[in-house]
Formats: sequence, structure tokens, C-alpha cells
Amino acid sequence: MAGKIYRLSCRLIIGVFLATSYRTHYISELSAEMDGRQVVIAGWVHEVRNIGKIVFILLRDHTGIAQVMGKEGLSSDEVIRAMGMPKESVVMVRGKVRKNAQSRAGFEIIPSEIENLNPLESTIPFEVTGKVPADMDVRLDNRHIDLRRLETTSIFNIQSAILNSFRNTMTRNGFAEIRTPSLVEAATEGGADLFHVQYFENDAFLAQSPQLYKQLAVIGGMDRVFMVVPAFRAEKHNTVYHLNEVTQMDIEMGFADHNDAMDLLKKTATRIIEDVSQQNAADLERLGITLDTPKIKDITYKGAVGLLREEGQAIEFGQDLSREHEEKLCGLLGDLVLVREYPASVRAFYSMPNSDDPKVCNSYDLLYKGLEISSGAQRIHLPHVLIKSMKEHGLNPAKFDFYLNAFRQGAPPHAGWSLGLERLTMKLAGMPNIRECCMFPRDRVRLKP
Repeated sequence: MAGKIYRLSCRLIIGVFLATSYRTHYISELSAEMDGRQVVIAGWVHEVRNIGKIVFILLRDHTGIAQVMGKEGLSSDEVIRAMGMPKESVVMVRGKVRKNAQSRAGFEIIPSEIENLNPLESTIPFEVTGKVPADMDVRLDNRHIDLRRLETTSIFNIQSAILNSFRNTMTRNGFAEIRTPSLVEAATEGGADLFHVQYFENDAFLAQSPQLYKQLAVIGGMDRVFMVVPAFRAEKHNTVYHLNEVTQMDIEMGFADHNDAMDLLKKTATRIIEDVSQQNAADLERLGITLDTPKIKDITYKGAVGLLREEGQAIEFGQDLSREHEEKLCGLLGDLVLVREYPASVRAFYSMPNSDDPKVCNSYDLLYKGLEISSGAQRIHLPHVLIKSMKEHGLNPAKFDFYLNAFRQGAPPHAGWSLGLERLTMKLAGMPNIRECCMFPRDRVRLKP
């Protein structure tokens, strides 16, 4: 792949670049049209090749790879000798861009100076070029090295684009970004899958979600809020879809019902997919992904159960959808499927019962490529209905006084949802395991790095 240059159109804004003491350009900014231009680039040695009197290295930064060629008569002997350093050495190269039609990039760098900024003192634990495959756990144990792989870089470029698209969409729709606590006194969604924390003399838990607090913000008059927050679940899963610490992109909107929130969810999901498709074309190409923006198919939970049973799937009304059910629905209806009106018994206690059928609530999930990526509902804003639902879900209302009191003091109708960042990244990047899509994943056994 000598001379191949990888461009990341999403990472740099052309013409807006801050040079530093160690570089004048990123590799993605170089081109054959810069023939004769003096440049300084910096990064890691990806490959070293010595062919007689010619030595060249492939230098990699987070935007791509460029060929640096040393040859007698063009580069000094001292520079050529300096190029024989180990792979993954971190270096700075000062030199001249030279047009070269034989190079896949159409150019190469002729060095006048090369500096090893920090000579290696230990062996790199696996081959960054990918020529020798490395086990995922080995890569995760050495994530700082794994992040040097351009494929890994592309995953997190896509994740960054998702976050930017989400924030931009919310801002355009009049939402304010807020912060909510990760330490809570009581379960935010009920259930026993909580991480216990000793908080001075008191017991506390890591928050399952920002749910109660984003509702309080709306009740407090902020009306439309969004947040990007960690959520912790002490579930003993060991699957490719679960982590014990995830990042949620949450919204809550006042004076709104589930239909309003579902409309915004559809708009947001579509916008994110479109933005990633447009801004991360090089990342998607590197990962072998062709991304289309699908139309969203709506179906009720009752309709989904009927359709699944017609297809021979084992499911009864009142059961939550399994992963196999979600995959089947997307296979039948398309990549994006919104399932609404779930049974109240399988949803969180704060989900508003349907006015026509109290056994059903105004809730919904968004499935993408066979995986639930978002869940939401209209919230119960009437205190007596909320207390009744808490008891039906096995919760003690006395432990939620701070929450219930807010509803007794004038809570508007409101609704919201949450998008799972790692799950959405997983599907957009085409990764088979969610751990690939969390920079430093936390699962049942992993607490470092």
C-alpha cells in the first residue's frame, strides 16, 4: 500500500487548521498539487522498507498514511539512516512534497530532517498494520495502541459525528443541554440491577439513567432539554450487545405527548444517519460499509406480535421483544422500525397508560438493523396515577418523595426518549461487538485500562 493516503473528510475543515511546533499539515491535507512545498508532518511509523539505496517509511497520523522516501542524492545519508527506526516510533518529518505519478496518492515526501521524538523502550504488543490479526481482548488491553489502527479511528470518527449530529439537531429544535448526576439515592427505573456505592455515611447507587432528573428539569420550566450522560447497569450479561457502562443521548420535552416525541425521534435518527453518510464517507469506506438512509416503518406492539407469529416466531402478547424478534422485524419491515404501544407490564413505571386501553402504555422503541437503539414514552404526570403505577411495579413510593412532590406542584404533560450511543455506533460502523464501539469498555470482567 505504498503511498496510499487515507482521507477523512469529517475530521478537518478545509482552510481552518492550527499549525503547531511539530506539524504544518495533517496527511489528509497533502496533495500532488503541493509539489515543491515545504511541509512538516508528524505521527507514527506504520511500515519501514529498505530497498538497496532507497529507504522509505509509511508515516501515519489519525487522518491517513503518506510515503516518506529517502534516496541517495535526494536525502542526506544521515536522514536515510534515521529512517531505519522500528515501527510505531513517534516521529516528526520535515521535507518537501514531490509529485509522483507512480504513488497511489500521487505524491511523496522527500525528507530533509527526521526526528524520533520518543525512542521505543518496549515491544508493541500486536501488529498495528493488521497483517497479523490480534484478539479483541489483546487490543482492548492495549487500547492506546489499538486506537492507532485507522479502522479503530474510523469507528470513533463516526461516533463523534453521531454526537455532533444529535447535539445540532436538538439545538435547532430549541433544546437546552443539561447535566444530571450519576450518583442517586434510589433506583431511577426500578429493578435490582444497580451498582451500590458507599456515599459517606449513606448508601447510594450509580444512576441507571437520567430519567427522573430530566423530568424534573421540564417540570421546573426548562420545557425542552437534552443530555449526553453515562448510565450504569449491574446486569450480568455476557453478549455482544451489552455493556455495564453506556452513554445515553437523552431528551425530554414538556407540553408534549408520545406522538410529538416519536416524531422528533424519527427526525433525529434520520438526520444522524444522513450526517454520518455525508461526513464520514472515507471512514465508512475503510470499514467496508455502504450506508443508506432508510424509511421508518411504524407498527404497534400488537401488530408486531401478530406478524412474528405468522412467521413462526414463539411469542405471546405481554412478552418483551427478544433480540431474535427485533432482527426478524427489521428483516420483514426494513432497517428502521418503530414499535409502539407496548404492554404497561414490560415498561418502566413512569410510562403513561393509554387512554383507550390501560393495559397498554404510550411507549415505543426504535429498532435499527435488528437492534433496539432507542426507547421512550409519554410520562405519567398525574401524581395519583404515578403512585398506582409504582405499586404495580413493586416499588415503594415513599422512596421517591423528592420525585413525587414535583408532580404535586404542577407537572405538565411531557415525553422523551433515549438513544444508545454505542449501539448506534455499532450498527452504523458495522461492528459485530459493542465493545469495539466504546473507547474503554466496561463489562462483567473489564475494569481497565
